[in-house]
Amino acid sequence: MKELLKSIKITLILCVFLSISYISILWLVARFATSNNGNAEIIAIDNKIVGVANIAQEFKDPRYFMSRPSCAGSGYDATSSGGSNKAPANKEYLAIVEKRILAILKTHPYLERDDIPADLVTASGSGLDPDISIEGALIQSKRIAEARNVSENSVIRIINETVEKPYLGLLGPIKVNVLKLNIALDTAQK
Repeated sequence: MKELLKSIKITLILCVFLSISYISILWLVARFATSNNGNAEIIAIDNKIVGVANIAQEFKDPRYFMSRPSCAGSGYDATSSGGSNKAPANKEYLAIVEKRILAILKTHPYLERDDIPADLVTASGSGLDPDISIEGALIQSKRIAEARNVSENSVIRIINETVEKPYLGLLGPIKVNVLKLNIALDTAQK
């Protein structure tokens, strides 16, 4: 019995110690290794908040780049973040992806099915990924150029200017933040 109580005490002490250590390490990494000290990057235009760069939002207007699909509750609701937890071979999941492919082909009639990058038809693990691949942005450039009555080259230039490289040149993919890209489009057209 004495050994059991000793084991319980050691377990509780280690749980508390390791929990605090883990949280502290995560806080330090977020505080010193990220551009915003671990805080959300709130984007405001003329003192009006238009979004958070860390969380995707929906853009339906053809003049804007589409975000990566969301599987979070209703649209891009951050309170119901999470993946679909459906396997890649799940029939329901495949039907959802097929529906997304058809929607993209409808709004981008110049594309072939094989031209569509996976990130435009599959949701991220959180369902709120604010970034798309460069390929995902480039295939939308023609539609956006036509909708805004500008040259496609000017849209591609804006895409290239907003590309985010991997952290320290190693960590993460090359990507484009959709909210920042759409704001850059509006700014360039003013």
